[in-house]
Amino acid sequence: MSIRSQAEFEKLRVIGRIVRQALDKTAAAVRPGITTGELDEIGASVLGQNGAESAPPKVYGFPGALCISVNDEAIHGIPGRRVVRSGDLIKLDLVAEKDGFYADAAVTIRAGEVSVTADALARCAASAFYLALRSARAGNRVYEIGRVVERETKRCGFRVIRDLCGHGVGRTIHEPPSIPNYHEPRLRTRLTEGLVITIEPIISAGDGKGVLQPDRWTIRTADGSLSAHYEHTVVITKGEPILLTAA
Repeated sequence: MSIRSQAEFEKLRVIGRIVRQALDKTAAAVRPGITTGELDEIGASVLGQNGAESAPPKVYGFPGALCISVNDEAIHGIPGRRVVRSGDLIKLDLVAEKDGFYADAAVTIRAGEVSVTADALARCAASAFYLALRSARAGNRVYEIGRVVERETKRCGFRVIRDLCGHGVGRTIHEPPSIPNYHEPRLRTRLTEGLVITIEPIISAGDGKGVLQPDRWTIRTADGSLSAHYEHTVVITKGEPILLTAA
């Protein structure tokens, strides 16, 4: 969506803060021994306390409040009885809605002591986001974001999962434009002031290919390699972009 009034901006700010609060509380609970279902309940509780709803069940019928993906699960992991173990990389991805407005964010959390590769991968997803954020200004083209994400990911020795990308958001979960995580010069859409998007590097330690699982939701890396995900909802301006889901 493109923000057309201060009232719309304030409502987006509200849901952005709620998403941040839910993710922070859920992330703080990640530890060996807890189940992904228990983590899901923590995030859902924060939403309920703030009068918000998880968007994926509402829009797509997803069976959980958060998408919780572990290790080689890149996105859309279904929370349940799986027990978190030391060394796991846990991706927490939350889209929530309040008063008709949506915000989306994701973090990668290290459970206990993780491998050097896992730590570097999580760091890379975040650094790719913040470097790409510099290109998220009115007048720039969509592909400039993807070019920076891909360059930083390659510099770190990893690969983006090319089928997975950012998107417009605001009035529902997925809106135009698509925000790729790689350099695609044919995607020449210009970013405009007030546009609300997600920037979300989704990267892997392997060949960068993803495969949809039999549950029809979870996407794993095809080669079983670790993956990481980092995301914020962003408002485009003529200057510094506004992070709606930041602390």
